[in-house]
Amino acid sequence: MPEPYDPLQPGDKEAIAPTGAGGPMDLAIEEAESLEKTLGDAPGPSGPGGKARSLWSDAWHQLRRNPVFVVSALLIAFLVVIAIWPQLIASGDPLKCDLSKSQEGSAPGHPFGYDTQGCDVYTRTVYGARASITVGVCATLGAALLGSLLGGLAGFFGGWGDATLSRVADIFFGIPVILGGLVFLSVVTSTTVWPVVGFIVLLGWPQIARIARGSVITAKQNDYVQAARALGAGNTRLLLRHVAPNAVAPVIVVATIALGTYIALEATLSFLGVGLRPPTVSWGIDISNAASQIRNAPHMLLWPAGALSITVLAFIMLGDAVRDALDPKLR
Repeated sequence: MPEPYDPLQPGDKEAIAPTGAGGPMDLAIEEAESLEKTLGDAPGPSGPGGKARSLWSDAWHQLRRNPVFVVSALLIAFLVVIAIWPQLIASGDPLKCDLSKSQEGSAPGHPFGYDTQGCDVYTRTVYGARASITVGVCATLGAALLGSLLGGLAGFFGGWGDATLSRVADIFFGIPVILGGLVFLSVVTSTTVWPVVGFIVLLGWPQIARIARGSVITAKQNDYVQAARALGAGNTRLLLRHVAPNAVAPVIVVATIALGTYIALEATLSFLGVGLRPPTVSWGIDISNAASQIRNAPHMLLWPAGALSITVLAFIMLGDAVRDALDPKLR
C-alpha cells in the first residue's frame, strides 16, 4: 500500500513539535506569557494597572497637563481672591476722590493715575473685579440651574412639555440681548447687581436648556439606561443616577464659556448706562466715564478695559480647555 501523502516535510514537523523545554513551541509560549505579564503590569491607557478611569478622572488627568488650563485657572483664582479680598493688593478707598488730581497720570502709590473725579484708577480697577465677577458667577449659576432643569426634564419626558419648552426658548432667542437690556433695565432703579443678574438669567437659560435637552435625549437612548429601565428603575432613579451624570458635561462646558460672555455683557450694559450704577464700582462704569476722555487721559480707559479683557479671555480659555478634556473626539 502506498503511504498517504503528507504535506509537511520532516524538518517542518520538528520545527512545530513541542519537543521539550527550550523547543520552539516552548519559547513561543514563554514569550507570549512574558508579553502578557508585561502588559498586565504596565500602566494602562487610562490608569495604573490598566484600570479604566471615569470620564471625570480622565478629564482631570488631561486638564492637569494642559498649560492653557493651568494658566487660565491660576489667573481666575487670582481674580476671585481679589474680588473677595481687594484689600490684599489695594489699601485705598475706591470712592475717595480728589478733584485737584483730576486726570493726572501715574504717581508714587498710584501707578494707574487718576480719573476725571480724581479717584485712584488702580484702586477702582481692583475693586471693580468684585461686581463684574459676582454678576458673571451668579448669572451663570442661575442660567445653568434653570436651563438644565427645564431642558433635562423636557428631553427626558418629551411630549407636549418638550414642544412647549422649545417654542418658548425660540421666543427668547428672538429677543436682541442689548435691546432687551435697554428696555428691561431702564425701568429698574436698584443700584445692586441683582437686576442685571436676573436679566442675564432670563435671556441666558434657553441656550443652556437646549444643550441640556439634546444631551439628555442622547444619554437616555444608551443601553445601560434601557437595561436599568427593564430592571424596574423608576424615572427619578433613571434621571438622577444614569442620565444626568452622563449628560452634564456639555452643560458645564457651555456654562464655563458663557461666564466670560456674561461678564462682558454686564460691562456693556453698564457702559450704556442701564447696568450697574454708581456708587457701585464696576469696570463697565469706569470705561463709560473714560470713553469721552480717551484723548486727554487714555490711562483712565486702558486699565479697566485691560482688566475686563483679561478676565473674559481667562474664562473663555478655561472653557475651551474643559471642552477639549470632556470631548474624546477633540483629543
